[in-house]
Amino acid sequence: MIVEVAEFRVKAEDHAEFGKALTAGVEKFLSKSRGYRSHRILGGIESPGRYLLVVQWESLEDHMEGFRGGPTFADWRAVISPFFVQPPQMEHFVLSDGT
Repeated sequence: MIVEVAEFRVKAEDHAEFGKALTAGVEKFLSKSRGYRSHRILGGIESPGRYLLVVQWESLEDHMEGFRGGPTFADWRAVISPFFVQPPQMEHFVLSDGT
C-alpha cells in the first residue's frame, strides 16, 4: 500500500466552495478507481486557502497508471482545477512500518 499526499492552494474566499468540489470529485471519480482504499480531506485552519488530500492506494501503479493515466482523470481535474491559485503538489509515501 502507498499513501498519496496532495496539497492544493486556493483563494481563501473559495475555501468552502473548493472543499465541496473536492469532496464531490473524490466521491464521483477517485473513490471508484481501481486500487483506491480510503481518503481524508484536511482543510487548513491557519491557512484557509490550503487543503491536503491524503489517499491510500493499493499500489503506485493503481494511482499513477490506473487513475492519473485513466479516462476519468481529466474529469476529476475539471471539477477542482478552476479553484487552483498554483499547481498542486503531490508526493507518495509508505507507512513507517514499510507497508
